[in-house]
Amino acid sequence: MSRPLPTIHQIIDEESGPFQRQHLDLEFSNGERRRFERLVSRGHGAVVVVPMLDAETVLLVREYAAGVHRYELGLVKGRIDAGETPLQAANRELKEEAGYGAHRLDVLRPMTLAPTYMSHQSWLVVARDLYPERLPGDEPEELEVVPWKLAELDRLMLRDDFSEGRSLAALFIAREWLGQGA
Repeated sequence: MSRPLPTIHQIIDEESGPFQRQHLDLEFSNGERRRFERLVSRGHGAVVVVPMLDAETVLLVREYAAGVHRYELGLVKGRIDAGETPLQAANRELKEEAGYGAHRLDVLRPMTLAPTYMSHQSWLVVARDLYPERLPGDEPEELEVVPWKLAELDRLMLRDDFSEGRSLAALFIAREWLGQGA
Protein backbone atom coordinates (compact mmCIF):
# COMPACT_ATOMS: atom_id res chain seq x y z
CA MET A 1 0.00 0.00 0.00
CA SER A 2 1.45 3.36 -0.97
CA ARG A 3 0.19 6.64 0.42
CA PRO A 4 1.10 10.19 -0.47
CA LEU A 5 3.55 11.82 1.90
CA PRO A 6 2.02 14.17 4.46
CA THR A 7 1.89 17.85 3.55
CA ILE A 8 4.31 19.97 5.56
CA HIS A 9 2.58 23.22 6.51
CA GLN A 10 5.37 24.61 8.68
CA ILE A 11 8.89 23.77 9.89
CA ILE A 12 10.33 25.48 12.95
CA ASP A 13 14.11 25.03 13.37
CA GLU A 14 15.85 24.89 16.73
CA GLU A 15 19.57 24.55 17.43
CA SER A 16 20.55 21.32 19.23
CA GLY A 17 24.26 20.43 19.20
CA PRO A 18 25.40 18.28 16.28
CA PHE A 19 21.80 18.02 15.05
CA GLN A 20 19.21 20.56 14.08
CA ARG A 21 15.90 19.98 15.83
CA GLN A 22 12.83 20.61 13.70
CA HIS A 23 9.17 20.87 14.66
CA LEU A 24 6.93 19.92 11.73
CA ASP A 25 3.25 20.78 11.30
CA LEU A 26 1.99 17.90 9.12
CA GLU A 27 -1.30 17.09 7.42
CA PHE A 28 -1.92 13.46 6.43
CA SER A 29 -3.97 12.32 3.43
CA ASN A 30 -6.96 11.56 5.69
CA GLY A 31 -7.02 15.20 6.88
CA GLU A 32 -5.46 14.55 10.31
CA ARG A 33 -2.94 17.18 11.43
CA ARG A 34 -0.13 16.47 13.83
CA ARG A 35 3.09 18.03 15.08
CA PHE A 36 6.20 15.87 14.74
CA GLU A 37 9.75 16.48 15.86
CA ARG A 38 12.86 15.29 14.08
CA LEU A 39 16.62 15.65 14.38
CA VAL A 40 18.36 16.58 11.13
CA SER A 41 22.03 15.67 10.91
CA ARG A 42 24.36 18.60 10.25
CA GLY A 43 27.17 16.42 8.96
CA HIS A 44 27.80 14.25 5.94
CA GLY A 45 26.74 10.97 7.52
CA ALA A 46 28.88 8.22 8.96
CA VAL A 47 30.39 4.86 8.13
CA VAL A 48 30.19 1.50 9.86
CA VAL A 49 33.07 -0.70 8.70
CA VAL A 50 33.20 -4.51 8.71
CA PRO A 51 36.97 -5.13 8.45
CA MET A 52 37.64 -8.72 7.38
CA LEU A 53 41.09 -9.89 8.48
CA ASP A 54 40.49 -13.06 6.45
CA ALA A 55 37.44 -14.82 5.00
CA GLU A 56 36.22 -15.92 8.46
CA THR A 57 37.51 -13.22 10.85
CA VAL A 58 36.18 -9.71 11.45
CA LEU A 59 38.09 -7.13 13.47
CA LEU A 60 36.13 -5.50 16.29
CA VAL A 61 37.29 -2.61 18.46
CA ARG A 62 36.70 -2.00 22.15
CA GLU A 63 36.22 1.64 23.04
CA TYR A 64 34.72 3.78 25.77
CA ALA A 65 31.02 4.54 25.19
CA ALA A 66 30.02 7.66 27.15
CA GLY A 67 26.29 7.10 26.59
CA VAL A 68 26.33 3.94 28.70
CA HIS A 69 29.58 4.70 30.63
CA ARG A 70 31.37 1.46 29.86
CA TYR A 71 33.69 -0.10 27.30
CA GLU A 72 31.82 -1.52 24.31
CA LEU A 73 32.88 -3.97 21.66
CA GLY A 74 31.78 -2.95 18.17
CA LEU A 75 32.78 -2.22 14.62
CA VAL A 76 34.98 0.58 13.36
CA LYS A 77 32.78 3.61 12.76
CA GLY A 78 32.95 7.35 12.41
CA ARG A 79 31.83 10.49 10.64
CA ILE A 80 32.31 11.21 6.97
CA ASP A 81 34.33 14.41 6.69
CA ALA A 82 33.48 17.18 4.22
CA GLY A 83 34.66 16.19 0.75
CA GLU A 84 35.05 12.49 1.61
CA THR A 85 33.18 9.61 0.04
CA PRO A 86 31.95 6.78 2.27
CA LEU A 87 34.81 4.62 0.94
CA GLN A 88 37.45 7.22 1.80
CA ALA A 89 35.95 7.75 5.26
CA ALA A 90 35.80 3.99 5.88
CA ASN A 91 39.47 3.52 4.99
CA ARG A 92 40.52 6.52 7.12
CA GLU A 93 38.48 5.36 10.15
CA LEU A 94 39.87 1.83 9.75
CA LYS A 95 43.43 3.20 9.87
CA GLU A 96 42.66 5.47 12.84
CA GLU A 97 40.76 2.95 14.97
CA ALA A 98 42.16 -0.48 14.06
CA GLY A 99 45.57 0.25 12.53
CA TYR A 100 44.73 -1.22 9.12
CA GLY A 101 43.97 0.04 5.64
CA ALA A 102 42.05 -1.91 3.00
CA HIS A 103 42.83 -2.57 -0.64
CA ARG A 104 39.22 -3.61 -1.24
CA LEU A 105 36.21 -1.67 0.04
CA ASP A 106 32.57 -2.30 -0.84
CA VAL A 107 29.64 -0.09 0.17
CA LEU A 108 26.70 -2.38 0.88
CA ARG A 109 23.96 0.06 1.89
CA PRO A 110 22.96 3.02 4.01
CA MET A 111 21.49 2.29 7.46
CA THR A 112 19.45 4.59 9.68
CA LEU A 113 19.39 4.76 13.46
CA ALA A 114 15.84 5.87 14.21
CA PRO A 115 14.20 6.98 10.96
CA THR A 116 10.93 8.01 12.62
CA TYR A 117 12.65 11.02 14.19
CA MET A 118 16.23 11.20 12.92
CA SER A 119 17.74 11.84 9.45
CA HIS A 120 21.21 10.45 10.22
CA GLN A 121 22.56 7.72 7.90
CA SER A 122 25.52 5.40 8.31
CA TRP A 123 27.00 3.68 5.26
CA LEU A 124 27.82 0.00 5.75
CA VAL A 125 31.22 -0.76 4.21
CA VAL A 126 32.98 -4.13 4.03
CA ALA A 127 36.78 -3.82 4.05
CA ARG A 128 38.95 -6.68 2.76
CA ASP A 129 42.55 -7.33 1.75
CA LEU A 130 43.80 -5.48 4.84
CA TYR A 131 47.33 -4.17 5.37
CA PRO A 132 48.86 -2.58 8.49
CA GLU A 133 48.73 1.22 8.53
CA ARG A 134 47.91 3.55 11.41
CA LEU A 135 46.73 7.15 11.26
CA PRO A 136 46.29 9.35 14.32
CA GLY A 137 42.63 9.54 15.27
CA ASP A 138 40.48 11.57 17.63
CA GLU A 139 40.09 8.84 20.27
CA PRO A 140 41.52 9.73 23.68
CA GLU A 141 43.21 6.31 23.97
CA GLU A 142 44.29 3.54 21.61
CA LEU A 143 41.46 1.12 20.91
CA GLU A 144 41.81 -2.60 21.59
CA VAL A 145 41.42 -4.61 18.37
CA VAL A 146 39.61 -7.93 18.89
CA PRO A 147 39.49 -10.56 16.11
CA TRP A 148 36.16 -12.43 16.05
CA LYS A 149 35.03 -15.36 13.91
CA LEU A 150 31.86 -14.64 11.92
CA ALA A 151 30.78 -18.22 12.63
CA GLU A 152 30.55 -17.20 16.31
CA LEU A 153 28.21 -14.25 15.72
CA ASP A 154 25.55 -15.96 17.85
CA ARG A 155 27.89 -15.77 20.89
CA LEU A 156 28.83 -12.16 20.16
CA MET A 157 25.26 -10.89 19.93
CA LEU A 158 24.52 -12.13 23.48
CA ARG A 159 27.49 -10.42 25.14
CA ASP A 160 26.72 -7.59 27.56
CA ASP A 161 29.53 -5.47 26.10
CA PHE A 162 28.22 -5.73 22.52
CA SER A 163 24.98 -3.76 22.40
CA GLU A 164 25.23 -1.24 19.57
CA GLY A 165 22.50 -1.93 17.03
CA ARG A 166 24.40 -0.69 13.96
CA SER A 167 27.28 -3.07 14.64
CA LEU A 168 24.94 -6.02 15.15
CA ALA A 169 22.90 -5.31 12.02
CA ALA A 170 26.02 -4.63 9.96
CA LEU A 171 27.58 -7.97 10.91
CA PHE A 172 24.48 -9.93 9.96
CA ILE A 173 24.15 -8.09 6.64
CA ALA A 174 27.85 -8.48 5.84
CA ARG A 175 27.88 -12.16 6.77
CA GLU A 176 24.96 -12.81 4.41
CA TRP A 177 26.54 -10.75 1.61
CA LEU A 178 29.94 -12.43 2.01
CA GLY A 179 28.25 -15.85 2.10
CA GLN A 180 26.83 -15.20 -1.36
CA GLY A 181 30.35 -15.21 -2.76
CA ALA A 182 30.85 -11.45 -2.99
